[in-house]
Amino acid sequence: MSEIESINELNADLFSSEEVDRFSDPGEARKTAMVYLARREYGQRELEQKLIAAGFAAVTANETIDKLTGEGLQDDRRFIDNFAHSRISQGKGPVRIRQELGERGLHADLIDEVLEEVAEDWCALARLVRDKKFGPELPREFKEKARQMRFLQYRGFESGQVQAAFSPHGDD
Repeated sequence: MSEIESINELNADLFSSEEVDRFSDPGEARKTAMVYLARREYGQRELEQKLIAAGFAAVTANETIDKLTGEGLQDDRRFIDNFAHSRISQGKGPVRIRQELGERGLHADLIDEVLEEVAEDWCALARLVRDKKFGPELPREFKEKARQMRFLQYRGFESGQVQAAFSPHGDD
């Protein structure tokens, strides 16, 4: 036996079918997905990407997520709701929340639907975020007002919500 053949046999032993089977085993994929979901909620696409990155075949990951979704263990609506509440508590506006959820591969119609259900008073939140960052006193100079407006736009508030943040408290 040549040296090359013996190296190939050693490599074959190292990369046995046992390891390959593990990454195509739906049971293993389910266990891994459940570990991820135990830590936090995930959207379908994000969870699929994590499973594929962990070494699972795309077909296995997809089938596993479909089963978890069917069982109610993974739910995009629940993920969006939790994510939105988390970002709202951080002082983020609807534009920013939509963008971040879109980057996670969630459907725009579902995002809009859930954000509508959240029914946050975005104008009041924009005012609260502005007050927290800059104080309750409204800016007197245009340059300072523009700076504060850019901050709120960066946080993801729409122009009407930004304008409301500069109206006297209680008015919209």
